[in-house]
Amino acid sequence: MLRLSHVSVKIAGADILRDVSLELQPKSFVALVGRNGAGKTTLMRAIMGLLAVSSGRVEIDGQDVTRLEAHTRSRRGVGYMPEDRRLVPDWTVEQNIRLPSWASRKQDVESKLERIYAQIPEVANFRDRKALQLSGGQQKLVALARAMMAASNLLILDEPFEGVAPALVQRLVDILSDLRRQSALSVLVSESDGTHSDDLVDHGYVIERGRVAKPSF
Repeated sequence: MLRLSHVSVKIAGADILRDVSLELQPKSFVALVGRNGAGKTTLMRAIMGLLAVSSGRVEIDGQDVTRLEAHTRSRRGVGYMPEDRRLVPDWTVEQNIRLPSWASRKQDVESKLERIYAQIPEVANFRDRKALQLSGGQQKLVALARAMMAASNLLILDEPFEGVAPALVQRLVDILSDLRRQSALSVLVSESDGTHSDDLVDHGYVIERGRVAKPSF
């Protein structure tokens, strides 16, 4: 479902990712583990086309997307939850969740929205509130719901457990566990130490100083 082959990324002339290769099989859950500054967010942004790849190749569902614009990922069934959420503050929760469907012109929007609300009923309860009125934890749930709206093949989650209360961490784990049982998605989730994703994933990669350490775990 996802393959990175010898991917390198430079930012302002500095080498941030160095010759990174990793792979996600269909229906697999994979962790990307590394300390802050190791390159996790850069790697995920490169996958999503938000940062230019200086060398190497990114493939999604067998298609080379290395040089394609970022919006094409949604059309390929890829959902992305950035670490900083990136909600539109003046839009309602439901408008934020629907955003990927407008970009990709999906046809099953209403049924998928109802499935998401069933999976995350907390979000349904405040669907009409503006994003700026939500707590940080509530915004995390909305960002996850938005990513799920886009995802029919691949879900990319950047530090979903970072900076949230323990009760919400457990809720996020429960939601992802349900996704694993009920969907055919492949999921790549990043975390600083693997504490919360350990029981969710099939295996993981360790990233250090912009390199993926081998062997994976």
